[in-house]
Amino acid sequence: MTEKFQDHLETKFSFLKGKRLLVACSGGLDSVVLSHLLYQANYEIGLAHCNFKLRNEESDEDEAFVKEFSKQMEVPFYAETFNTVKFAEETGVSIQMAARELRYIWFEEIRTDFKYDYILTAHHADDSLETLLINLSRGTGLRGLTGIPEVNNEIVRPLLKFSREEILNYAKAQNLFWREDSSNSKSDYFRNDLRHNVIPLLKQMTPSLLLNVLKTQSHLQDTKLLLDDYMMLVYKLAVTESEDGFAIDIEKLMELPNTNALLFEILRPFHFTAWEDISGLLTAQSGKQIYSQTHRLLKDREKLILTEISKNGDENSYWIDKDTSEIVHPILLNLESADHFEITNANTVFIDQKTIKFPLELRKWKEGDSFIPLGMKGKKKLSKFFKDEKLSLVAKESIWVLCSDQNIVWVVGQRPDERYKVTKDSTEILKIVYTPK
Repeated sequence: MTEKFQDHLETKFSFLKGKRLLVACSGGLDSVVLSHLLYQANYEIGLAHCNFKLRNEESDEDEAFVKEFSKQMEVPFYAETFNTVKFAEETGVSIQMAARELRYIWFEEIRTDFKYDYILTAHHADDSLETLLINLSRGTGLRGLTGIPEVNNEIVRPLLKFSREEILNYAKAQNLFWREDSSNSKSDYFRNDLRHNVIPLLKQMTPSLLLNVLKTQSHLQDTKLLLDDYMMLVYKLAVTESEDGFAIDIEKLMELPNTNALLFEILRPFHFTAWEDISGLLTAQSGKQIYSQTHRLLKDREKLILTEISKNGDENSYWIDKDTSEIVHPILLNLESADHFEITNANTVFIDQKTIKFPLELRKWKEGDSFIPLGMKGKKKLSKFFKDEKLSLVAKESIWVLCSDQNIVWVVGQRPDERYKVTKDSTEILKIVYTPK
């Protein structure tokens, strides 16, 4: 395996030559073999070990083993202890997902702090097969079938073409020692059940199973690249970006074949799950909306508007004292005294300061709000004003109003109120500038 591995590095991972490599080493068979192979090939490596405190003293013994292993090879050793259970409870994820997130965050910190170029993990062909079967059983798209990527930014997995059997044979031939994770022998995890019961039976039925799966995944990866190229054209044709989010042109999207599949690909990164409802948005009435955990999809006339769900408490009121010269949240406003009036744009307003009462209130507009638009004589509801100005539903939601004694002084970024305008008799002028973020 030594020559095969070195040839594989030179052919597929030539960019690793001369680089500093941080190896994720649990102390198990796979990571010990990867570390030893790289060490034998004279790569500059360091070992990083995560102690998740999930198996009591076994976890500490794993850490001690990897530390001793690094001493034998005379390479740097890094270790970190995590309260994995607490992190899982706080974030609402499984123990396995919590460990994975903690692991990769810490690996990246070590890589950056100690000037390593890449992080190497010991995933192999059997791991990729297990992942494929898990995704297949849960229901997945193309990406769930392509297997574990060999390169993902700074994370590299050079053992993916090698089987667990090859790795085990190498370890025995080299008289290597490793730690056995007792939890891996249990079948109470789905992955372990696959590993110990299902996959051995599949291999017995089809001896070339791993090789066939690797070939299939290679073909699927090529298909994914074609899909990615096509989606770039779809984005350019039907998706536009604004400061509020993304707008999907329904008419242009529906002119293309497989509209629902294209919509799935566009929205896939945003954690939506109600795909039948999303398809229904294409023909729904304006105003209908669907939420994921992180985003909202809104039907607005001939577009679908995708926006991130706000976490800033934008429904609150914010108060502005007379001495305030600037606020930066929830929007950016600059306030200053002026000695004359200028003709300006919608983002700047001049107010007769004697007509207002401090503190001023800054809040989101609400149904029933009305004001007297500058240049008019009678009151107008904001909802009617927005309709006349042809503002989109998303644009309306982002509108703030500046109020004095519960009366609207300025619909920020749109129009001031006639009652507070500067006249030839004004002696105190307040200039307010709104800077969109």
